[in-house]
Amino acid sequence: MARNVEIKARLTNIAMQRDIARRLANSPSTIEKQTDFFFHVPKGRLKLRQLSDNSGQLIFYVRPDQSGPKTSEYMISHTDDPNSLRTVLDTAFGVRGVIRKTREIFIVGRTRIHLDKLEDLGEFLELEVVLEKDEAPEEGWPEAKHLMAVLKIYPEDLVNSAYIDLLTNDPANRDN
Repeated sequence: MARNVEIKARLTNIAMQRDIARRLANSPSTIEKQTDFFFHVPKGRLKLRQLSDNSGQLIFYVRPDQSGPKTSEYMISHTDDPNSLRTVLDTAFGVRGVIRKTREIFIVGRTRIHLDKLEDLGEFLELEVVLEKDEAPEEGWPEAKHLMAVLKIYPEDLVNSAYIDLLTNDPANRDN
C-alpha cells in the first residue's frame, strides 16, 4: 500500500494560511468539490470520493487516530461510474455517513496541503507528506512538523480523527 505522513487541524485563519500555502506551492492551487461516502467496514476506513457524475475514487485507508504526524496506508482505485459503484457498496456494506467539502489543493515538494471547507464541520487543513516505497515514516515527520510551524498550526489546533468521525461523533473504526 502507498503511505504518507499526515496531520489534520482546525483552521483559525484560513486567509492567512491560504496565503502562506500559495507562497510555498510549486504551482497554482486546484479546487475540487468532493463528496465522500463512507461505508461500514470491519477494518480501516472505506470511502467513495465522488468528484462528478463520471469521476470518482474508491479509497481504503488505515490510520491511527492521534494528534500530530501519523502514518496513513492507503489504496486508491479510480472509477468513471461512481453512482453505480456507490449503489453496490451501499448494498453490500451500508453508508456510514457522507462528507461534502470544497478542497483547495497546494503542492509543496512532495507534500499536499489541503484547505478544506466542510458542510456542517467548518474549515480544516490537512498535510500529506507522500513517502517513498521503502522510506521510514519517521523521515516524513520533520517535513510535516516544519510545514505545521510555517503554516502556524499549533498543537491545540490538531484533530486526531477522520472527518466522518467528527460528523457522526461515532468512534467506529477508530485506531485502525
